[in-house]
Amino acid sequence: MAKLKDKTPRVFNFISGLPRSGSTLLSAILLQNPQFHAGMTSPVGNLFSTLISSVSAGSELAPMVSTEQRIRLSQGLFDSYYADLDERRTHVFDTNRAWTANLSAVTKMFPDTKMLCCVRDVAWVMDSLERQYQSNAFENTGLFNDHGSRSTVYSRTETLASRNGLVGYAWSALKEALYGPHADRLLIIDYDLLASRPGEVIPLVYDFIGADPFEHDFDNVIYDAPVFDAQLGLSGLHRVHKKVAPMPRRTILPPELFEQYSQLNFWRDLQGSRARIISETKTEETPLFSVA
Repeated sequence: MAKLKDKTPRVFNFISGLPRSGSTLLSAILLQNPQFHAGMTSPVGNLFSTLISSVSAGSELAPMVSTEQRIRLSQGLFDSYYADLDERRTHVFDTNRAWTANLSAVTKMFPDTKMLCCVRDVAWVMDSLERQYQSNAFENTGLFNDHGSRSTVYSRTETLASRNGLVGYAWSALKEALYGPHADRLLIIDYDLLASRPGEVIPLVYDFIGADPFEHDFDNVIYDAPVFDAQLGLSGLHRVHKKVAPMPRRTILPPELFEQYSQLNFWRDLQGSRARIISETKTEETPLFSVA
């Protein structure tokens, strides 16, 4: 926990998980609460990685900076980046897919922190990214570095799924966190449940982070980042639909690709993990939601 201008303690929690899995939607919902700040991916994660590499083993600066100093410097990134935030917003949710790969460091900086991890059937993640690519057909989008990786849907999904690809990295980092020593800090939020039952999912999120209840308006959720999306060549990437609701559709992936990636949803069986997951438990009367 960091101090805000020596006045109100500011609480830092985190949003991470897979791309195209509801992190922007979740942030837009949380942002309705005047005590919360949330948004799309912030630069703090990249600044943190750069800082640590600059003062770690192999750097000439490493002997000059102790572990305790590294922790304070890292905390200072958060204090500085969010210093101009409205002081009423005492709960900050910083979003970055890299936080699951740095969970041990996160818990050192903020011992009481919680991390909300958004997930979605990986086949539908790939479908969503392919739709973004197809809808920006006259752009060399920032998703791919060269013609070979963007040439067909097969090369595009393979590139995205590689260990250092947009999806593959996030998938690997999430799995690392789910079976790591700090897995109890994680809450898994499935996109389909969030989109279809926000009124039941969001209160469970509040319970998990220990926040007071707040009445959200799920018919008027607003978020967009047109300038950021334009520089990626992916118009509409972070645009949130006003009404939170499921949007059924047919996949545009070839059948064998959809089947291949639908096998990667490891979080549906969390045996051996201390992470929590919002699940639907059907009874004879009505479906009930709980944090398992």
